[in-house]
Amino acid sequence: MFATTTILSPGMQRVSAVFAEWLQRFLTAAGVFFLLWLGAVQAGVVDFPAVRKAVFESGEPIVVAVQSAADPVIETPPAPAPVLDVDGQLNSRMRRALNYVARRYNVSNEALVPIFSAAQHNASKLGLDPLLIIAVIGIESRFNPFSQSVVGAQGLMQVMPTMHADKLPDDAGELPFFDPVTNVLVGSKVLKESIVRGGGLVEGLQQFGGASSDPERRYASKVLSEHQRLQAAVQSAVQTARKA
Repeated sequence: MFATTTILSPGMQRVSAVFAEWLQRFLTAAGVFFLLWLGAVQAGVVDFPAVRKAVFESGEPIVVAVQSAADPVIETPPAPAPVLDVDGQLNSRMRRALNYVARRYNVSNEALVPIFSAAQHNASKLGLDPLLIIAVIGIESRFNPFSQSVVGAQGLMQVMPTMHADKLPDDAGELPFFDPVTNVLVGSKVLKESIVRGGGLVEGLQQFGGASSDPERRYASKVLSEHQRLQAAVQSAVQTARKA
């Protein structure tokens, strides 16, 4: 009996070659998958999504992360915010408070530097705690220098332009109450006047916030609570630095 030879057309030959190639890749990937599955049973957890990707993208190196269920998960702590200064003007207390505010309010350290410098400078001249000024800013505007209330109070410390334009410096430019340094300058003066006129810190804060008639003193409570958080953050930073 004579053997018969079947000659495939060129198109069928290409189809057959492609099919054979894909079959070989599939069997190879399936074998790798099976071995990894066995390893996962013995070792713990295997990254199955990576394996599935490798199966459907065969021909590429297969990298699988295997971790024992007993292994601890190690998290890298976030890097501390840099301690910034402006020509050596900010003292260590204000620098630590600045880093806390930057994290709490999601504001860049660089944008806060002139605000803290102005608060420190004006507090020194007026006999105020600079962190009290920072606390007022946090409550009034959350460090948004372009904030404006429905009654027209503007800037970081929500100063009323119609009532306190006389406190502006001679070189104040256009829209001065939206300038952070100018706003802190004027706002600090208003705060000091309110405390003196009110006869005490709580009464002065209530007057500054336009809430003198509130018997529960809620505005003063909010500012003083923020002030305490700032002081606690500074103290915590000091203790951390001592342990380092």
